[in-house]
Amino acid sequence: MYVKLIINGTGNYYVEAAARDLTRTDLIVDYLGGRHVIELKIWRGNSYNERGEKQLAEYLEYFHVDNGWMLSFCFNKNKKTGIKTIRLGDKIIVEGIV
Repeated sequence: MYVKLIINGTGNYYVEAAARDLTRTDLIVDYLGGRHVIELKIWRGNSYNERGEKQLAEYLEYFHVDNGWMLSFCFNKNKKTGIKTIRLGDKIIVEGIV
């Protein structure tokens, strides 16, 4: 709902769009000529998070884009929140932890 207000008729968005092997991405936004692939995760530890990053990199490869975003929701009081940039091969992922 919030995404619709942001793109305001200038683009499209798709929730759980089909990708490789019948898997589904969480959110794709086509805006001002660019495609933005966004993965949403709940923080369940480092290994789970790394699998999510790899999953997003595979989606980026499938959709032929180099940059993607991952938003991780962390309910662990000791986890540091913020934004970091990750490079996986030739893909760049900007991850926000809230």
